[in-house]
This record gives sequence, structure tokens and C-alpha cells, in this order.
Amino acid sequence: MEKIPLNYQASEGDIQKQTTSTLPQEVVQCLENARFLHLATCTDNVPQVSLMNYTYLPTSPHSSSPVIVMTTNPSSRKTTNIIANPNVSLLVHDWVSHRPLNQGRRPSGGSPGPEHRSSLASLLLNLNSSAMSSISATIGGAARLAEHGSDEEKYYYTQHLENNTFDDDQPLFQQPEGQGASDRLISGEEVRVIVVDIKNVRISDFKGSVRDWALEPAAAAVNGTV
Repeated sequence: MEKIPLNYQASEGDIQKQTTSTLPQEVVQCLENARFLHLATCTDNVPQVSLMNYTYLPTSPHSSSPVIVMTTNPSSRKTTNIIANPNVSLLVHDWVSHRPLNQGRRPSGGSPGPEHRSSLASLLLNLNSSAMSSISATIGGAARLAEHGSDEEKYYYTQHLENNTFDDDQPLFQQPEGQGASDRLISGEEVRVIVVDIKNVRISDFKGSVRDWALEPAAAAVNGTV
């Protein structure tokens, strides 16, 4: 496949930036399809990236603007980083990707090379060629910890728990026996709820083009909506 270089001016991010009160539909679809995102935090010029499960809410009783909800251990590094520096960046995409095998190179662990691979294995390894989506979204926002024990924390935690419990899987958040989600929020210290208020978003596609949006309240949108 021919590689198309990223346009330098587009990568600057300030050319033809649009202002909107809602996320572009492509980004919404990406957030609804993907199961994980990468959360980047930083403090004292030391960055950290964490793989996170999340919940996207376009609106809620606690916010008229879109937010992304995650949970964290209160003693984790990301929690410390967010308290010191609320500016975060999120990367989300919903395609399947793998590193192509080099011709003649034996995969780690001594697995058979391409000539010995079954048709099913070949199909699975080539899933990235028929990606579920052709874009990735980089989201900038301000992160905060919901006030511990508050109605906001209970609401977001419940939404997050429901969104990340699957028919073919165990819940990603284990609760003490005999306690519901709301009980744990009130009495437990194991989990804090991260709420990210979205400020801007950048869409990058497989051709290397870049588009940027800045999110503002509906009354302040001046360049139309997406």
C-alpha cells in the first residue's frame, strides 16, 4: 500500500479548526465501538500512558457537555498526575491491528512461519486490512476526580459499571460480596471516578489527513456544528 505523507500544515492543528457544541459523528461512533482507550497524563515533565476501559456520555444530569468516565485506584500514579495536572490526552480507535510478519522471520516463541499458518490464523492476522474504522481520535480535556461519596460519583460509577459488564465476560470492576455499586462508593476507598470534560478533538485517518475541532457550549458555537 502506498504511504501518503502527513500534511505538515494539517499536523499543526490550527488551520481550519472548527468550533462545535457536539462531537463529530465519526468520533462518537469510534467511542461507542471501542472498548479501551489510551490515557496520557503528565506531571513534572514526566508523561505516563495507561490503557483504560471507559464510558462515553454525550450528556448527563451532571453535565450538558460530553464527558468520558473512567475509574482508578486512588493511590495510582495517574490519580496523582491528574490531581497535580488536570490536562490529559486520550487516544481512541476501533480497528484491529497487528504487526505484520517480516518474510523469513520466525515469530517470537518459535511459532510456525507464514508457510505453516492455517487459513483461519491468516484471516485473523489480516483483520487490520479490513478495519472497523478508518480513523483514530485524539481527545484533549480536563480531568477531575468526582467528589467522593457524591451523587455525581455514584451516577457516573453506575453508568460505567453497566457499560463495562458484558454477557460473555465478568464485570471489569469487582465489588465486595453483599455490596452494590452505590454501597462501595460510599464506604470503599478502592475506586475513584475520573471525569474528563472534553475540550478538543483531532481526527486522523489512514491517508494521513487531520481535522480539528474545539468544543464549546452550544450558545458559543460560531462555525456551525458537525
